[in-house]
Amino acid sequence: MLKIDGLNKSYGAQTLFDGVSFAVNTGERVGLVGRNGHGKSTLFRIILGQEEKDEGVISVPRRYKIGNLSQHITFSEDTVLQEACSALPKHEDGIDETYKAERILHGLGITDEFFGLAPAQLSGGYQVRLNLAKCFLSEPDLLLLDEPTNYLDIVSLRWLKGFLRSWKGELMLITHDRGFMDAVCTHTIAIHRQKVKKIAGGTEKLYEQIELEEDIHEQTRQNEAKIRKEAESFINRFKSKASKASAVQSRIKALEKRGTFEELRRIRTLDFEFTRAPFPGKQILNVDNISFAYPGGDTLIDRLSLSVGKKDRIAVIGKNGKGKTTLLNLIAGELSPSSGSVSSSEGMSLACFGQTNIERLSFKNTVEEEILGANHELNRGGARKICGAMLFSGDDALKKIDVLSGGEKSRVMLGKILATPANILLLDEPTNHLDMHSVDALIEAIEAFEGALIIVTHSETIIHRVATRLIIFDNGKASFFDGTYADFLEKGGWSGEEPEISDAPAKKKGLSPLKEKSGLNKKEMRRLRAEQMTSRQKVLGPLKKRIASIEEEIVTLEASSEELSRNLLAASERNAASEIASVSKSYHESKERIERLFDELSSLTGEHEAKTKEFEALNEGVEPFQEA
Repeated sequence: MLKIDGLNKSYGAQTLFDGVSFAVNTGERVGLVGRNGHGKSTLFRIILGQEEKDEGVISVPRRYKIGNLSQHITFSEDTVLQEACSALPKHEDGIDETYKAERILHGLGITDEFFGLAPAQLSGGYQVRLNLAKCFLSEPDLLLLDEPTNYLDIVSLRWLKGFLRSWKGELMLITHDRGFMDAVCTHTIAIHRQKVKKIAGGTEKLYEQIELEEDIHEQTRQNEAKIRKEAESFINRFKSKASKASAVQSRIKALEKRGTFEELRRIRTLDFEFTRAPFPGKQILNVDNISFAYPGGDTLIDRLSLSVGKKDRIAVIGKNGKGKTTLLNLIAGELSPSSGSVSSSEGMSLACFGQTNIERLSFKNTVEEEILGANHELNRGGARKICGAMLFSGDDALKKIDVLSGGEKSRVMLGKILATPANILLLDEPTNHLDMHSVDALIEAIEAFEGALIIVTHSETIIHRVATRLIIFDNGKASFFDGTYADFLEKGGWSGEEPEISDAPAKKKGLSPLKEKSGLNKKEMRRLRAEQMTSRQKVLGPLKKRIASIEEEIVTLEASSEELSRNLLAASERNAASEIASVSKSYHESKERIERLFDELSSLTGEHEAKTKEFEALNEGVEPFQEA
């Protein structure tokens, strides 16, 4: 386990951590959230000893190994497979565990054809994947992953999600993909206002608690300000009257004891609102039987056809390097198809976001000038409003593009899209460099946009939220799918995708997989099934009963907490000090009980899932017997 106590860290006048304390306990998988620049990556570097803390203690057990996805790429072996295997722990008995390396490399999208290459021959993204594989294979006690989803495609992300859910050690994960984090993590920690808050459960529950606490703080602050104003008015009115001297002094002392409640500083976040251009027709774009290949390369797109309605929501999904960005460039007219055609309807107005567009920013321009250049009908006030929405307020809007970071340039490009009147958006991985709050804001803006959308993304959260039709790059071809992502997965999903298989399926004493009893007749098979069903019920029944009991108690306690919260607000409005103290104590005790129950629920749910898989493995390969 990892324990942090009293951590302080500042850069000049900027304080990141002020007396931060928390622990990552045995078996916990913790998602770390917070806005960009609030210290998530800095916390990882401090834990790893790569950056000095100002104050505080970081404690880990002896021989506790911490692994992380290093951004420093260094390789020492001749081939990709040898490099991956170099991370495996050495065993005295000389057991060959190459199969583990192969399995993890495959899961991360590094196929057999890459195994014999020198690591330096891989692209930058695949070198990061190799580093990630080495991190897993080193079998650390605590795994620190900072935005691993940035380097993976949707198929690899699906594999990684399952892999991390079965991770036996501790995990701390930073990702802007809320759905991925919630699917993997048992707990969530927020870095918020230089402090941390940790809960058992997902991001939505955490942010709801933070919002509730800040609402209570603000209500209490307003009530305290009202009381202070009344007391100060009394003091000013009667301070010169001897007969009121005692009462005045009493009020002064009471004010000193009360202290003050500071108004919470507003935290800036991105604000999206796309500008829609009118479109009178129904079909905005037609792709007719297009094919494309780069000179000397394989065919990326072969006879793809689709038509785009004026309110269609289409996600382009698939593995990296298969042609998704190329398709967007063909639709945008930046490339011409080898055969077939892309035709747009009169009145179509296109706005594009992608890495190639970001590279076309004029480095000599200011942020404001780039926004103005996107729409010549926009005045300076309108441009400044968009600059502010992209967090370039005041003099920041006058910064030159060449001094901006990659994330800031991405925000400028998003600002240009907001400034451009459009009835169809082409967005290629628009969430890179955005934090979780900004991703949420972008999704809400997409949902509110009344035009058409074609988006390339690896985020299953976004695909589920916005897409009603798909273009799928899979199994060596691009094809159109008229349905949602859930429909696609239900109808077969990704080719070659298999559920994760453990290194060595466990066998419990007295039980053996039914597929090993293939010579049994129907009567014997029924008997074995009945025995295993009885055993299953004995093991899973009590777990299921306790899980249901905990869930019921959590529901009751959360309802009670909501009532206590309302009572606390009412007591604050009445300035009933004793009642505030009593209700506040009950409220916090209720919340602590809920967190303990969620911890137990997480443990029991994991045990239930593991036991269920165990019993399923015992029945693998045998269809349920049906009576004639």
